[in-house]
Amino acid sequence: MAATTSRTLDLLSLLQSHRHWTARELVDRLGVSERTLRRDVERLRQLGYAIESTRGVAGGYRLAAGTGLPPLLLTDDEGVAIAVGLRSQAAAGLRGAEHTTFSALAKIEQVMPPALRRRMEALQSVAAPTGASGPGSRLSPGSGPRPAPSVDSDLLGLLALCCRDAERIRMTYTDAAGAASTRSVEPHRLVPLGRRWYLLAWDRDRDDWRTFRLDRIDDVFQTRVRFTPHPLTDDEALERVQRSVRWRDRAVRADVVVAMPVEEFRERLGWWARDAVAAPDGGGTVWPVEG
Repeated sequence: MAATTSRTLDLLSLLQSHRHWTARELVDRLGVSERTLRRDVERLRQLGYAIESTRGVAGGYRLAAGTGLPPLLLTDDEGVAIAVGLRSQAAAGLRGAEHTTFSALAKIEQVMPPALRRRMEALQSVAAPTGASGPGSRLSPGSGPRPAPSVDSDLLGLLALCCRDAERIRMTYTDAAGAASTRSVEPHRLVPLGRRWYLLAWDRDRDDWRTFRLDRIDDVFQTRVRFTPHPLTDDEALERVQRSVRWRDRAVRADVVVAMPVEEFRERLGWWARDAVAAPDGGGTVWPVEG
């Protein structure tokens, strides 16, 4: 019975994570026969899950919307993400949905393992709130069409705990030029800005505040040494990170004067010389560049 229940839950997890599975894919994943697979599908249907089946060579199974909301299987990271989102909405006072927000949050936190609850509470308590718009959104490096860099959820949770517990850390940080260095810092706040996460920390070697992009942080070492946090509000943390990002993203524009006719210059550089124009004196080329 235990093996059957475990296998059925595995099947449910697969159906919830993918739009459509062929019968052969599910058989191979679960290591069962097609007959056993059909029985497990029927068990889920009896529990209220609307599972559609199709016949033929590409036939298989998909989880469809039903008349009610059946239980969902969430990974640890998914559970933390949903709980943090609900807490944020509750704190923001979601108009007309206060009761349902707190009710859903209570249900998730009730069944959340202590380690995940601790991680969720730490992340919520040290993440400085910010919105999609505001002073930092337009200048944020992640605000364009480029995909946001991925951030390891374990790293995010670990830094959240270190911020909350005021624990000094050592880490490897790679700057924009690709140079890696070891930093000893006192982490204070995690700030989501644009589509990136930043760590605002007191750099002990530089005796000043520094902003670190999480996707450039590696090899975090917890020293178990506590520090006395500097007085810092959420608004101050957000302002420091926004100011740091604005400074890094400040564009530098220059006109490069080349002693070459503009036609020849465009022929040599092709697309890169599309903005080049003839110099006013007619003896060269003015090539505007920005970086």
